[in-house]
Amino acid sequence: MDDTLSLTVNTLFAGIMLGGFFAATALGVTIAFGMLNIVNIAHPAFVLLGAYLAILLNRWLSMDPFVAGLALAPLFFLAGYAVYRIYYLCFERSGQDALRGLVFFFGLLFLIEAFLIVAFGVDYQSVHASYTDEILRWGSLAVPLRILVPFGVSLAMIVLLRQFLKRTFFGRAVMAVAQDPVALRLMGTSPTGIKSCALGLATATAAISGAMLVVIQPIQPALGREYIGMVFAVCILGGMGSLYGALAGAVILGIAETTTATFFGPSWAPATAFGLLVLTLAFRPSGLFSR
Repeated sequence: MDDTLSLTVNTLFAGIMLGGFFAATALGVTIAFGMLNIVNIAHPAFVLLGAYLAILLNRWLSMDPFVAGLALAPLFFLAGYAVYRIYYLCFERSGQDALRGLVFFFGLLFLIEAFLIVAFGVDYQSVHASYTDEILRWGSLAVPLRILVPFGVSLAMIVLLRQFLKRTFFGRAVMAVAQDPVALRLMGTSPTGIKSCALGLATATAAISGAMLVVIQPIQPALGREYIGMVFAVCILGGMGSLYGALAGAVILGIAETTTATFFGPSWAPATAFGLLVLTLAFRPSGLFSR
């Protein structure tokens, strides 16, 4: 009985920690899909790109992965800005963003994956930091720092981003641009400019999420595809455009995945995200914390 209780407690705690990482990874989709109505399925590929670049900075400059993620964030912002400009000129401006825009992001996903294969190969790669092998213990509870530190960084990123979007004109414009672009124009603000910067901000979060990913687990180029279902499940489960809702949805998903993997086998865990997504769409399409 004691062993079962200890296993259950450790599983639940690991699920909460993993949920923090899921929330950080889904932040970009929460902004792009939840606030801008842009189905950016290439976001996990940008997360993976950030992970590989964090590995390079760690090896070349002995830079901590999270410091590397922060250093890469401005570059990723510019990449996201450029991606939206291309998307707007080729698809959104002509009203062809529904299907062809989705194909555009699919193509971008596979382009990034192909680049990573050519540049880094197909073998798993990892990063080493001072805390990646450390484990904190409180009685029967064992907490690896490699998941505790990303959880703390994720919480800080979500809170700061939520306050930024809530308290600045740009943030309020981002939350309003998909609902009433005409009103923004009447206020002298370009919806296209707001969306460009917003997708840049969404992509910048991928750099930091990539640093979290490579701290938590070894990576290989095709890993990004495994996170597509997860990030959209978190976005929809938490409520479209709600950052705190995304955190709550991610924690629920993290607990569900770790519980499934522990008690029913790891092979069932990947289906958890899609199962929760289907149930949410069936019984509460607006999500837990819809705006």
